[in-house]
Amino acid sequence: MRRNHEIDYKIYGEEMQMVEIELDPQETAIAESGSFMMMDQEVQMQTMFGDGSQPSQGVFGKLLSAGKRMLTGESLFMTAFTNIGQGRKKVTFAAPYPGKIIPMDLALMGGKVVCQKDAFLCAAKGVSVGIEWQRRLGTGLFGGEGFIMQKLEGDGLAFVHAGGFVMEKELQPGEVLKIDTGCVVAYTQNVDFDIEFVRGVRNLVFGGEGLFFATLRGPGKVWVQTLPISRLAGRIIAYGTGPRKGEGSILGGLGNLLDGD
Repeated sequence: MRRNHEIDYKIYGEEMQMVEIELDPQETAIAESGSFMMMDQEVQMQTMFGDGSQPSQGVFGKLLSAGKRMLTGESLFMTAFTNIGQGRKKVTFAAPYPGKIIPMDLALMGGKVVCQKDAFLCAAKGVSVGIEWQRRLGTGLFGGEGFIMQKLEGDGLAFVHAGGFVMEKELQPGEVLKIDTGCVVAYTQNVDFDIEFVRGVRNLVFGGEGLFFATLRGPGKVWVQTLPISRLAGRIIAYGTGPRKGEGSILGGLGNLLDGD
């Protein structure tokens, strides 16, 4: 028997996805502030401290839970959406930027998944959204996500968002995968996450790929994204503030005029 609420869902879209969650009477979904898109009339929205996974934890416990969420860069509050009507009702959440929404059944993943700080989108009520400290100093300093990542615990459905295309890798015991630190989306609890220094002087000076790899050692599942939000933001800033490639050509500003810029 699951302790978390059992919800049904359907994901729509390709580049800009949304997840539609279907709630039975008195079922609840929780979500990050700002991810809500639309809902049926008899779905009640309520803002709360923390994730609501432990309703009897008292005021101090709720403040502690909310404070932990602040350490991961999230809001103090989460929003609960409950079906207070008769029959099934729907609530829909939208992805914050181009990419994919990943459904994760925590009951099939040992009850825990570790993910990057801004990956969580929504979940069934009862799923705990907490913090995961990096135990190794080097991983915390250079791992791309700092000392703190998010952990999702429970036996219900949770939905994580990642940028671009997402690949799921199943690592065998002892198998190692080297990844750009920003491309790690999530991994199951048995995966060992560490960092490795890039070797070779030319790689360091001219490689343009940073000084470190993330190394993930199996067994377990790993989710990898092609477009970290930091990389997307960097390209947009560079495009808006720096010289464009076409501006060094013979046409220069005339070329920009011809293409509408």
